[in-house]
Amino acid sequence: MTDTLALLEDLIRRESVTPNDAGCLDLIANRLTPLEFLDERLNFNDTENIWLRRGDAKPLFVFLGHTDVVPVGVLSLWESPPFEPTIRDSQLYGRGTADMKGGIACFITAVERFIANHPNHEGSIAIMLTSDEEGAATNGVVKVVEVLEKRGDKIDWCLVGEPSSYKQIGDVIRVGRRGSLCANLTVQGVQGHVAYPELADNPIHKITPALNDLINEIWDEGNEFFPATSLQISNFNSGVGAENVIPANANVQFNLRFSTELTAEIIKQRTAEILNQHGLKYDIVWRLSGNPFLTSKGALIDAAHSAIKSVTGLQTLDDTGGGTSDGRFIAPTGAQVIELGALNASIHKVNEHIGIADLEILSTIYEQILIDLLTK
Repeated sequence: MTDTLALLEDLIRRESVTPNDAGCLDLIANRLTPLEFLDERLNFNDTENIWLRRGDAKPLFVFLGHTDVVPVGVLSLWESPPFEPTIRDSQLYGRGTADMKGGIACFITAVERFIANHPNHEGSIAIMLTSDEEGAATNGVVKVVEVLEKRGDKIDWCLVGEPSSYKQIGDVIRVGRRGSLCANLTVQGVQGHVAYPELADNPIHKITPALNDLINEIWDEGNEFFPATSLQISNFNSGVGAENVIPANANVQFNLRFSTELTAEIIKQRTAEILNQHGLKYDIVWRLSGNPFLTSKGALIDAAHSAIKSVTGLQTLDDTGGGTSDGRFIAPTGAQVIELGALNASIHKVNEHIGIADLEILSTIYEQILIDLLTK
């Protein structure tokens, strides 16, 4: 059994469903502190965060990840216990194998090998981990970054170990992400009997044309790095459960994944214009999950391309698809940020898994990136 596989199995056994860390950070700290990493805990409320740094010179290279995992779902659908690592057909099964304890295991062993071979490397290496990425993400990396910024700890390069790969390790890296803006819209009406609509005001009827306009709005055309902005309705609730009652209000939740062609404020303004055209009485609450970010070029992307090519022979694709990641909190500091990790086909699903051979490939790629950036 390789060191990477053994570490991943230890991590999987820890039931670290958001925001619980279940001892994962202690396990990692115990491995790295003997290698001259300083262990700093930056916990906020129920979220555990760790900042492990070796050295104080520039440039600063950071591996970023999260130890928390999503709930297992319907337990009976799992072919093996989700928190008992199980090998079948050269795959390791368990919750978090791909998202993203596999990435963590790979960059920890990559760092260990790199330091063994290059104890006097240039710059500094840091590991930033949180137990609140899959949840609200309000007490995790965003708070840690605030601490680092206040004391002037500037990150130069940040590699997020999120599962970016599609069919083969390294075939895709994320060089940015779309922004995510959530809306909770409530339209007021007047409740009444369906037989007397003149005495009521049906909010479902009033909201439907407005929603149609929002859905069909061309928010932007995208650009060379991002697809066009998309609005998707995720929830619609109305009514009292009776078939003969016109409801008093209707509630809709929707999300926009937006490109760098827009800002959250522009989206809010254009949404209000559309709603106001329909004369609605409404309340809307917005939540910005993250702004779009992009690393279009730089030493980090070059090193990733070179490492992937040398280890796998692949010519990687730079991409900005998928959801959001904690990279959105690092990019505004001016750091170059990419995401490179496991295959994403099984993430958040039952029977989540990662290829055993893929672990060593990914760990070797991480090690080569460190060599390219932090050695002469």
